[in-house]
Amino acid sequence: MSERTETSARVTPQRESTDGGTPPVNDAAFARWLADRAGQALLRVREEMGFADGAALKAAGDKAAHHLMRAELARWRPADAVLSEEDDHARDAWRDGEPSVVRPERLGATRVWIIDPLDGTREFSEEGRPDWAVHVALWTADCNSPSCLAAGAVAMPAQHRTIATDHAPAYPPLPLTAATGGPIRIAASRTRPPAFVTALAEEIGAELVPMGSAGVKIAAVINGEADAYVHAGGQYEWDSAAPVAVALATGLHASRIDGSELKYNEADPKLPDLVVCRKDLAPRLLAALQRHLPSE
Repeated sequence: MSERTETSARVTPQRESTDGGTPPVNDAAFARWLADRAGQALLRVREEMGFADGAALKAAGDKAAHHLMRAELARWRPADAVLSEEDDHARDAWRDGEPSVVRPERLGATRVWIIDPLDGTREFSEEGRPDWAVHVALWTADCNSPSCLAAGAVAMPAQHRTIATDHAPAYPPLPLTAATGGPIRIAASRTRPPAFVTALAEEIGAELVPMGSAGVKIAAVINGEADAYVHAGGQYEWDSAAPVAVALATGLHASRIDGSELKYNEADPKLPDLVVCRKDLAPRLLAALQRHLPSE
């Protein structure tokens, strides 16, 4: 985490928002405010549309949250760049010397908001499921850590809960299961846990805890409901930036599954793997992971 997280260097003069009031100037508090605003919009979409047409509900939720967040960022942080999952060409990798690919504006910016308007669309479209989230993170070029994440917030609207770097959660206590020699709990996909995670769990005697979105899984580690989250096989920067920012502020370990640093606002926004866990577990997990790394 960067130590320079107190305020935005470029904030518009404060004026009333017609919908959400005047947001905080502090970047971390602004991230929380924006995530909560989008979360409330998503709850309204769910209430108004119902669950009869899951595909239409997913599309409407993505659109509503994306447009709200884009509008608020344009209003209150107009000088900052934005990387959103719902942007056109968001997944495109830029390489120098390829004239057919336009260099993204964010690569020349000193401040970039990395947002996932709706993390966990499958869960969002299923009645009664609360394990979906909204991600808001701020990357800054002026930073003291490899990730350069200066602020982050993860709203879990259906759980009426938001975790953010403005008031970072306390470091999770050692669970009773670990203290008594019980199994490590690894947060995993409820529908398609990667084969290598299953093999890893079998080797180290871990228990897989199924749940929805990436943000909710990392939040479970932050809150002590799980001991680790391990993923490989396809994610992008917006999938992990916000929850990783909060995890780092909490004092947890977060890295690639080979132990290398997580980096954001890269020319290729794909960030396919990561591990988030309590620091005391990191050496054991990373060592075991070397025997189970998925092939390229």
